[in-house]
Amino acid sequence: MFTATRLQAATYLLGVCLFSISFLVFLNASLSFIITDLIQEHHGVGNAVGTLGFADELVALIACPVWGVLSDRIGIRTVCVLGYTIVAVSLFIFVQARNVFPQLLLARLLFSVGASATATMVTAILPSMTVPNSKGQSDKLPAYADHACGHTISPSVSSELTITPARLQVQSQEPLLKPETLSHRSSPTRLAGFVGMFTGFGALLALGLFLPLPTQFQKLHIGPGPAIAYTYYVVGGVALLVAGICYFGLRNLKGEEEKSWRALVSGHNATGVSLENQPMLAYWKLLLKSVKLGFKHPLIGLGYLGGFVARASSVGISLFIPLFVNAYFTSSGICKPINDPTDIKSHCREAYILAAQLSGTSQLVALLMAPVFGYLADRYRRFHIPLLAATFTGVIGYVGFALLRSPESSGERGSPLVFIMVSLLGISQIGCIVCSLGFLGRGISGLEVNENHTYPSPQDLVDIERPYTNDGQFPDGCLHHGAGSLLPQQVSCEETSRDDRETRSLLPGKSPKVQTLNHLKGSIAGVYSLGGGAGILLLTKLGGFLFDTQSPVAPFYMLAIFNALLLGAGLLCGILQSRWAGRVS
Repeated sequence: MFTATRLQAATYLLGVCLFSISFLVFLNASLSFIITDLIQEHHGVGNAVGTLGFADELVALIACPVWGVLSDRIGIRTVCVLGYTIVAVSLFIFVQARNVFPQLLLARLLFSVGASATATMVTAILPSMTVPNSKGQSDKLPAYADHACGHTISPSVSSELTITPARLQVQSQEPLLKPETLSHRSSPTRLAGFVGMFTGFGALLALGLFLPLPTQFQKLHIGPGPAIAYTYYVVGGVALLVAGICYFGLRNLKGEEEKSWRALVSGHNATGVSLENQPMLAYWKLLLKSVKLGFKHPLIGLGYLGGFVARASSVGISLFIPLFVNAYFTSSGICKPINDPTDIKSHCREAYILAAQLSGTSQLVALLMAPVFGYLADRYRRFHIPLLAATFTGVIGYVGFALLRSPESSGERGSPLVFIMVSLLGISQIGCIVCSLGFLGRGISGLEVNENHTYPSPQDLVDIERPYTNDGQFPDGCLHHGAGSLLPQQVSCEETSRDDRETRSLLPGKSPKVQTLNHLKGSIAGVYSLGGGAGILLLTKLGGFLFDTQSPVAPFYMLAIFNALLLGAGLLCGILQSRWAGRVS
């Protein structure tokens, strides 16, 4: 599965993925205690927490694509280290605040900047863990075949294109790395399943290890305020430790060799060598190109849309299920109305317990299904069947949950179906997460494979050996040739392209070289996170408005519509790609 080293893979899963979500979960769960126990504000706590969270998402919308673009210049390891360092510093600053506005707000904005970097790098590092290795192909070629569009002296064309029985036998026996071998040896889709599982473990780590720390400190006869402060110092220290682990564990990642701080402002790599032949696009062009890929590249587009739906679903499960349960208990007279939503635990314990049970069931099912979806999404790629199953499950689950008479599992109006419905929500959420990450990984790695593993990538995919001009474009009239080409450098680009196609059609075992979007992986990850943040904001604001003005179940119908749109997009892309593959084959 991995083409990275064991240390790099362990650092990615146990460092980046595990802690990218744990610090955010810890902060969201403990922020209200800073306001009440440290700042001593006891009124309007819910409004303050909501405002800080909204500001966090606004900053993340800008920071995620910026970090993604920067990682394409300075490297994903550098961005990871910076992100976790900023998270650590912000946690230290949180407990120094003496008021909510502006001190606590500034600390939350700084945290958002760091957390955006770590979340974006979860997506950006994934393709580097499973980079297709075509070394076996290039090593078999003559030295003069490296640059098909050159004009230096080289051997005769006809001598290299002459098909003899001996040449045919040699070409047939060459141990070349075929596309299907690449896709199974290095599968970003299968790895995406483990990414989803370890991010889920990260949330459990925050709930089971970080959040109980204040209680443990109070057992040592430390007051509530200092206990919160010590907890933030400990968690901040863990963030610094993770930054150090990323610094050493993510070194020498494939495809990151020429990225450095020097490339941030100039076209030179870490050794001072000019990058004039590399795709050094302007920052805004990198971002614009990544956005355009969502409309040109089927897998990238589905990945963006899947990220939008997945992040919106996470809000629906963690925010609107407890709100719906609280609204039901209040309207039915079981609990009295409360002005502060953060007091639900003490004022309406029954609602709090039920909401925790429903949300916990959904998240547990999602955690268990993450590796399953990783396997299924890699095994059944035709028509994107796992994504279609996940979105169809989401439509059924959200509509079914909205139609329930009560969120209770027992009683006169209750039904055990409620746990089945929230389980479907968890399956849908993790399915969208894993499939969208897998789509991006396959798209960036150039592994667009149908059931026969034969059809090529769109023209936006580029070979790392393909010649570039200073603006990252290809020279006019110059077409790239696969690793199977035996053409010398003196042939013109047009002639080379024609003869290369003929050669590949005559010689068996010669498959085109794997083409990648590796030079845009950070920018693509940034746009992916941007889409997810947009989904959160849209559902939070519009869903909250409809919750108050129309019906408490309105957000669930919104999420059903989101899943239906992704279902339609997946069907359309699957059908079109299948027809395209049939024409090519």
